[in-house]
Amino acid sequence: MSLREIMEICDLMDDPGLTGERIAGLLRSPAAPGVRVDVERVSYDEPEDTSRLCDFIKVTIPGTDGASSGGDAPTLGLIGRLGAQQAQPERIGFVSDADGSIVVLAAALRLIRLAAAGGQADGDVVVTTHVATHVSITPREPVDFMGTPLASDVMNTHEVDTSMDAILSFDTSKGNRLINHRGVAISPTAQSGYLLPVANDLVTLLEYATGEPARTFPLAQQDITPYDNGLRHFNSIMQPTVATDAPVVGVALTAKAVVPGSSTGASYETALFDATRFAVQAAKQFGRGEVSFVDSVEVATLTERYGPMDRFQQ
Repeated sequence: MSLREIMEICDLMDDPGLTGERIAGLLRSPAAPGVRVDVERVSYDEPEDTSRLCDFIKVTIPGTDGASSGGDAPTLGLIGRLGAQQAQPERIGFVSDADGSIVVLAAALRLIRLAAAGGQADGDVVVTTHVATHVSITPREPVDFMGTPLASDVMNTHEVDTSMDAILSFDTSKGNRLINHRGVAISPTAQSGYLLPVANDLVTLLEYATGEPARTFPLAQQDITPYDNGLRHFNSIMQPTVATDAPVVGVALTAKAVVPGSSTGASYETALFDATRFAVQAAKQFGRGEVSFVDSVEVATLTERYGPMDRFQQ
């Protein structure tokens, strides 16, 4: 169970003195063999306050047969997408936009503790996200828009790792009218510019994690194109796909009502728990080859018949 880890991460997220190093300290505390926790500080870009610093966190959790030790098991990437965890000075405490980072960090902490106790996954797991506490809030319909410390392509540079053989991208997705249930939903798979079917294995895994029928959400072709191209996007949840040829699935934390990412007190423990449990189970099963994000035969047929679609990544 991951309730303890979620509570510990949320306590840190609520602290006005939140930094990447404070989170890294918690992740290092179990002293699991081979685990690496790296923090890189990067100055904000305009139009945000360039005197502020954004902390990128990368956690590498080695598997028993993982690539980091020369093994053959595939590596799963867990990416926490967001603008910022806090919006000081306008808001006190962490905002709804933090959900994606809470989930991947809580999952990392659970996997690290399992590894420290002797329960390593087969494959490596690489977890990335960032920490930011001061961003702007811009009035917009249907909800106010949270600023971001850096452009999406810069985020991808730090958060999409070449070692990731498949990626789950977690993001708060409550500021829309397309999803009207409270909990977790998964997207169709995107890979190399192709928008592919929802992965059956992930549907099953989500049903096991929640005990309910799996929820999915729609994507348009433009949702898997670069964020700064002037086209409308669902949100940034699928942006890792423009920076990798690995399959990417978005995992949205959702609400029945339209909820701004800039709201405090709008993160729901049941959704966080379900998403974290899903992430941990995906990490275990993907490394064993029990979960596939795509039908490789269908992808090969699509590519042969219709050619590469990587122009949608540019």
